[in-house]
Amino acid sequence: MNILALIPARGGSKRIPGKNIKLLCGLPMIAWSIRAAKESGACTDIHVSTDDRAIADVAIEFGALVPNLRPKELSTDTAGSVEVAIHELDIYESTHGPVDGLLLLQPTSPLRTAETIKRGVQLFLKHKGMRPITSVSPASSHPVWCFRITSTGLDPFLGWENIGKRSQDLEPAYVLNGAIYLITPNRLRHERNFLTRDTLPLVMENSDEAIDIDTPSDWEIASSVLSERLRKVK
Repeated sequence: MNILALIPARGGSKRIPGKNIKLLCGLPMIAWSIRAAKESGACTDIHVSTDDRAIADVAIEFGALVPNLRPKELSTDTAGSVEVAIHELDIYESTHGPVDGLLLLQPTSPLRTAETIKRGVQLFLKHKGMRPITSVSPASSHPVWCFRITSTGLDPFLGWENIGKRSQDLEPAYVLNGAIYLITPNRLRHERNFLTRDTLPLVMENSDEAIDIDTPSDWEIASSVLSERLRKVK
């Protein structure tokens, strides 16, 4: 089965300028996702979508394909990942032929491992690609303890009847972490969404893998965790 890994990496980050190619523990941030995809042995090719020439050059240096820069209409703050993915799929398949699965890897999740990518692809293959795969992590705060603020005070989303339950008596809750999405091109083009009603969860129990870098504090946390991981490997 041919799996195309797609890493969307738009330039112009405001909170962390140049974050996609900023050095994170010795490598450009985007390189961690490229390397994990390569080391997983599960991807036919790794394709980077970017509107930034500097990001493209770094991606190519680390072994990814960047056949073109992303057009301006798909490089705005409002451009969706689905539209970007379908655009890049069309380009790739016009040259290399059809692929069986599109693996979306956000570069802002640099701690996701090659082993987890491989596990996700294996789950996809087990179901013959009939069901999309999305990575999830245990929720840090259970939805039972989430409230909306109303004119009269606090109103729990799941009702007052659950508030008194002990945490160990609650059904486990999971959140999307954005690290891995895997779907067939046909489903993506038809559904226009990576998340469908029959999506299978790829559970990432290690919360470190789910770190999503969006702010400078996220960067510091990821750097610390990754440094410790590398230290243990040596």
